[in-house]
Parts: sequence; structure tokens; C-alpha cells
Amino acid sequence: MNTQYTAADTLPYLSEAFLDHLTISTPDVVSEIERQIIGQRQGQVWCAPKVVVLPGDDRYIMATLGVASEPRVIATKSLVVNPRNAERGLATLNSLITLLDSETGLPLALVDGNWVTVKRTAGLSAVAAKRLARSESSSAAFIGCGAQARGHLDVLGDLFPLREIRAFGRGSSNRDALCRMAASRGMSAVPCDTARAAVEGADIVVTTVTLVPPPVPFLDARWLKAGSFVTMTDLALPWLPETMSLFDRIVIDDLAQEATMSKPMIKRDLIAGDLTGLICGDFPGRQRADEMTTFAFRGLAVGDLAIAGLVYLRAKATGALEP
Repeated sequence: MNTQYTAADTLPYLSEAFLDHLTISTPDVVSEIERQIIGQRQGQVWCAPKVVVLPGDDRYIMATLGVASEPRVIATKSLVVNPRNAERGLATLNSLITLLDSETGLPLALVDGNWVTVKRTAGLSAVAAKRLARSESSSAAFIGCGAQARGHLDVLGDLFPLREIRAFGRGSSNRDALCRMAASRGMSAVPCDTARAAVEGADIVVTTVTLVPPPVPFLDARWLKAGSFVTMTDLALPWLPETMSLFDRIVIDDLAQEATMSKPMIKRDLIAGDLTGLICGDFPGRQRADEMTTFAFRGLAVGDLAIAGLVYLRAKATGALEP
């Protein structure tokens, strides 16, 4: 049989349960994302801007493509967000990553895209937070309490001395689950009835508001205290646009990608630069203790590439994949 067909017939699937047992740490995630972003600057990693399709029926369909030299992989992610999935007993977001050998094009593995999406999104926030948040940050507010919030609680709890979280979401189930997770890590957890109650006084604010249907802006930067850091995984859509100028420093994920989008997240003259520039020292991160800083992002193909490549190598090292 042709070896190409053999490879496809035996293609391994790295499931969520399998990936959880790989014990990928926060330092693993952060350092690999940083390494691959630097690789882009050095011409060793290539990524296309994300592609989005909006059929007009509340579905959000997206794809990313990234190519790495080390590990030698191509990572392609396909993702669908559909609020009607709840009626089917399914997760609102579902995705899959396909890994190919970037030299030969032969298939290597399929990877659970939901797991990677949570890890890379929180990882991107962590990369920015290292440079934009105060190192002594001890309180965090979560606006949106689903899987992305839990992923952020994991990484931010590892990076900062968090003692308290405040949680606000549309439903009590996810909010209470996030609070229990925080309590299990020894943090005080406060469920909040309003977004303002959660945000006011917090050192770090994480917004993971669902994009379908598009949210009506309801978050006000005037609620933030001096010295706070905000990470916006939701394109900054929940934030009142007229208050974005209150931030002292705004960083986005990718200026080149943003230039291809039909509607900008934030006015260009308010943006200090992107994540690559921040990592590579093109401009400084936090300069003063009282600065209000934010990282707003759509998601980067290099994040999916970094995490998918990392788990593939880790899986090979365990002997779970054929060499």
C-alpha cells in the first residue's frame, strides 16, 4: 500500500483526555508561544492571517494556518462557534487541528482543537501579562466564566500571587464552577451580580464574552483602577469604544493581521504595537505602576501552531506516537 495512504489510515487523534495527561505547564505554554513568535521575526515560522466566515445565522466559522521549522509541522485549525449547539447538548465551540510534516506534507496527527484553543488563548494573555501587568497583582476579575475563563485562571494563578477572584457571567452555573476552581487553589472567590462590581478595584481583568451573537458594549474603562491590566479575548467588543482612550498602553496581537480585517478592534492611533513588537523589544511594556494597560486580540495562528506542535512532540516523547 502507498505509504501516504498508510499514514492517513493510522493517523493518531490526540484527545482532550490524552492532552490533559501530558501535564503541559504554564511555563511550557508561555515559553513555546514566545519562541515561535520570535521565530516569525527571524523568518523561521510563517503564519497566515486568520480567516473568518460569517454565514449570517449566528455561526462564527474560523480557520488558522501556521508553519514551523522546529518542530517541522504545519498546523491548520478549523473552528465553528454555534450558539444553537446548546440545544443539541453540545459545546458552543468545536474545533480540530490537523498536523502535517512541513517538509513532506505527510499527515502526522489530529489534535483536539478545543483544548488547544483554551491553552493558546490563555497563553497569549500570559505572554502579554508578563510585560503589561504588575508583578504583585493579587486580584482578578472575570467577565465571562466559561472554558476560556478557567484557562486564564490556571495560567494567571501560576504567574501572579492571586488571592481573590471576582466572577460575573450570564449564567450562575459557569460562574459558580469558576469560583469553586479558584477556591480549590486557595483563593477567595466572589460571585458578582454586576460587571462593575467585579471589575472595580481588580488588578487584572479578563473578558471572555462570547462573540455570537455580537455583544452590545457594556464594559466601561472608567471602572478600572489605576495600575490595572485587562486582557480582552473578545476583540474588545464588550467595551464601550469611547472609553478605550483611557488606557495608557494598548497592545494587540498582530498589526498585519488587523490590517486585513474589515472592522478594526480599536482605533489605530490608540495602539502602541503588537505582541511580536512587545516580545522583541520594539517598544516597552509597562512603564509605571499606575498605568492602565490592555491586550486585545483576535487570536493568532502562531499560538495554535506553538501549542499543537508542543503537544505533538510531548506525545512522541511519551512513546504514544510511532516515531
